Amino acid sequence: MKSIPEIVLQEKMKSDCYRFLSACFCQPQMNLFQEEHLLTHLTITLREISPGTAVFSAAMEEMIRKYSDEDLTVEYTRLFLGPFEIKAPPYGSLYLDGEKKVMGDSTMEVIRFYEEAGLSRNKDCMDLPDHIAVELEFMSYLTYREAEALEKSDFTTALEMAKKQERFLDQFLGQWIREFCEKIKESSDNGFYLALADCASSFVGSHNPGHLRETLGEEDFRAS
Repeated sequence: MKSIPEIVLQEKMKSDCYRFLSACFCQPQMNLFQEEHLLTHLTITLREISPGTAVFSAAMEEMIRKYSDEDLTVEYTRLFLGPFEIKAPPYGSLYLDGEKKVMGDSTMEVIRFYEEAGLSRNKDCMDLPDHIAVELEFMSYLTYREAEALEKSDFTTALEMAKKQERFLDQFLGQWIREFCEKIKESSDNGFYLALADCASSFVGSHNPGHLRETLGEEDFRAS
């Protein structure tokens, strides 16, 4: 059985991975990848918590060296923005609602989920609430909140954050990320985005927020 400090470290690393992956699905910024060593940090962290997924982030590191800013921006635009057919729409509602439109019923549910977690819409954010980068960032937030609560021995809040992660994966992100990543792989020959698709799908698919109950037991949390 892992100790609380070990679980805290593990959850903080998961939070970092969600945040790093979120950045990869934003408009490409080569300085973020190279000067801030985002992909190196992602690979180092994944080797600790999800070694199978680290293979894909290592491939991202290798592939990013082959492309210019322009190469990545052109492919990002073609895959996720259009202007005509969007090859891999990065919005959950297009996969969950059965209709080819954004801001559907599931988007409204996502907004309510964010609000229940105490978050409000950032007016400066141009992405829709169910954009892949936003949902990954939200999972980073929940996972960090869980780790922070554990650090303070606030087991009730830690368990609440773990449950929110489970619900969000079960109802939203986990329901559509695999299909989204498959569309990337079907539509692109860009090595970076192919590896990113595998990395994101593998990492999200392997995340089991229920480990807190499994490791310590829900009753243990309530008794602590």
